[in-house]
Amino acid sequence: MASLPLYVAPPTPRLVGIAKLASEAEHVDNGHQVEFFSLPVRSILNRCDPKRKLPFVWTINPYRGCEFACKYCYARYTHEFMELRDANEFEHKIFVKEEAAWLLRQDLKKVRPGEEIAIGTATDPYQPAERRHLVTHSILQELSRYAGLEIGIVTKSNLVLRDLDLLKRIAEQNTIGVHITVTTLDSDLARILEPRAPRPDLRLDAVRRLNEAGIAAGVNCAPVLPGITDSVKDLEAVVKAAAEAHATSIFANPLFLKPCSRSVFLPFIKEKFPNLVQRYEQLYGERDFGSQVYRQHLSALMSKFKKRYGIGAPGPRGPIREHAKEPRSEQLALF
Repeated sequence: MASLPLYVAPPTPRLVGIAKLASEAEHVDNGHQVEFFSLPVRSILNRCDPKRKLPFVWTINPYRGCEFACKYCYARYTHEFMELRDANEFEHKIFVKEEAAWLLRQDLKKVRPGEEIAIGTATDPYQPAERRHLVTHSILQELSRYAGLEIGIVTKSNLVLRDLDLLKRIAEQNTIGVHITVTTLDSDLARILEPRAPRPDLRLDAVRRLNEAGIAAGVNCAPVLPGITDSVKDLEAVVKAAAEAHATSIFANPLFLKPCSRSVFLPFIKEKFPNLVQRYEQLYGERDFGSQVYRQHLSALMSKFKKRYGIGAPGPRGPIREHAKEPRSEQLALF
């Protein structure tokens, strides 16, 4: 590995912290228009700022960057910490965290009883890189050695089923739940919005199989995209499908448009949905969140459908939950 080329960061004044580590990262391999780099981080467990009032205390993101290339992804800003300013590099330069299991063993000493650990809050722990690099798998193996932990996993991938036996082993002595994101049932539309993520039907099948195996699995219908995935018919279809997959819960949030997301998402809208450009300008303008009226409309629809199909919202101890009166916290809960 030492003989492979190093990633060379763009010229910047005196790199420090994660940016310095990224600049020294060793090239691991190439994927589908994707480069992978080894990232020697100092910790794998990140403590959340208590001021953000999140429903979890700790987060783990096995990778930096995500191959799924979702056009709406809010987490593109995380590459900026490494002085990678082109928002598209988030999906083309993937950093693989070294020695994750060993680091977690040291970090878990800081976790107190009742403090939940959320895995995959910024980048998907089961993105394609996981098939080869097995960082998430190594983390779960380490977690299986402990008891009394509260763990939540967020993913768009049915690859989570690969670790089903490991999840069951963890569940014997810990509380664990999985939240699988399904934004639409339309496979063609999903391929446009989430180019490299597994098909929606495969994700729902994973929800069903996880629950059948005794692992609580819910559906995360977020973000809801105005004019694209928010029709009454489409939202009801997702809730119905989640109920049929025996999902333990479902929640929905409207699009959260950070500046780093705008640079990718708005040109995408102009290209693929030009008739919606004006609507997005009106809804978001310079705001990160849509209008309060729109959020209330979405919340009312979801409440009606959840009642109709007998499916609830995530509980307050889950890695994701609804905050009907706190739109800012709703989105930050995904970080």
